[in-house]
Amino acid sequence: MDGTLPTARVTLETRPHIVVIGNEKGGSGKSTAAMHVIVGLLREGYRVGAVDLDARQATLTRYLEARAVTAAKRGVSLPLPALRAVHASKAETRQAADAEDEAALREAIAGLARETEFIIIDCPGADTVLARRAHALADTLITPINDSFVDFSMLAIVDPDDRRVVRPSVYAELVWEARKDRFACDRGRLDWIVMRNRLGAREARNQRDVGATLEELAKRIGFRTVRGFGERVIFRELYLQGLTLMDLKEAGIGGSLSMSHVAARQEVRSLLAAIRKGPPGDVWDLKRAGAKRPPLAPRSGEA
Repeated sequence: MDGTLPTARVTLETRPHIVVIGNEKGGSGKSTAAMHVIVGLLREGYRVGAVDLDARQATLTRYLEARAVTAAKRGVSLPLPALRAVHASKAETRQAADAEDEAALREAIAGLARETEFIIIDCPGADTVLARRAHALADTLITPINDSFVDFSMLAIVDPDDRRVVRPSVYAELVWEARKDRFACDRGRLDWIVMRNRLGAREARNQRDVGATLEELAKRIGFRTVRGFGERVIFRELYLQGLTLMDLKEAGIGGSLSMSHVAARQEVRSLLAAIRKGPPGDVWDLKRAGAKRPPLAPRSGEA
């Protein structure tokens, strides 16, 4: 990444806040996290754009298509973001493909920036030019990982005997490069949140070991951790209808909320609160937020 992204000429006070959902490993819950962040922001009254960088698999795109169908069938109002799907270039040479990919992302971001306050980018589960470019644009990066040392290996190499962090791994190095490019663009900083998904209801030894090792790594390479989504059937059920846990009332499910539903909704609120909090003294302070770029905070009268 060389830092020559289109937003380099856009000030922090005027451009939308960009939230990137990224992890090179597939199956970590990126699209589910992206959808819940999108709907959570929409329901707080913000204008939201969404970019699907995994247009071949199109998980986020299909999620939003199903959402529109559900709204029409049930005759209910479900907020939708402005969506852009970016397809990877099929150019014959690497150089030409990289240039086309960057131009496509530039066009998607520029189009959404004129009408939104927040842009959520859902990245593919692979190391691609598009994913790297997106990471270099991020104000907030959310990395969902399944709570195991298998997924942890994307962040760091761990000593198998004492669970000590030996060194950062490939994805952590990618984020480090993205941070440098993000700063080179407009002196902005990337707030990195690692989201621990599929946590068990009871704390097992492996869960404690992963948590302790994660906190050690967080201090070394600079990210925050948040408890993510549990392994709940409700997430898979809602996907087919394009719904999120923030839509249960409109969808007619609100009257039969189980304790699992309530717990899952709290997980979503915790994630939004983590984004809202931001790193101390960074992107959310008054000087850098500015009147034209409101911080992620509940609107007047909201809890």
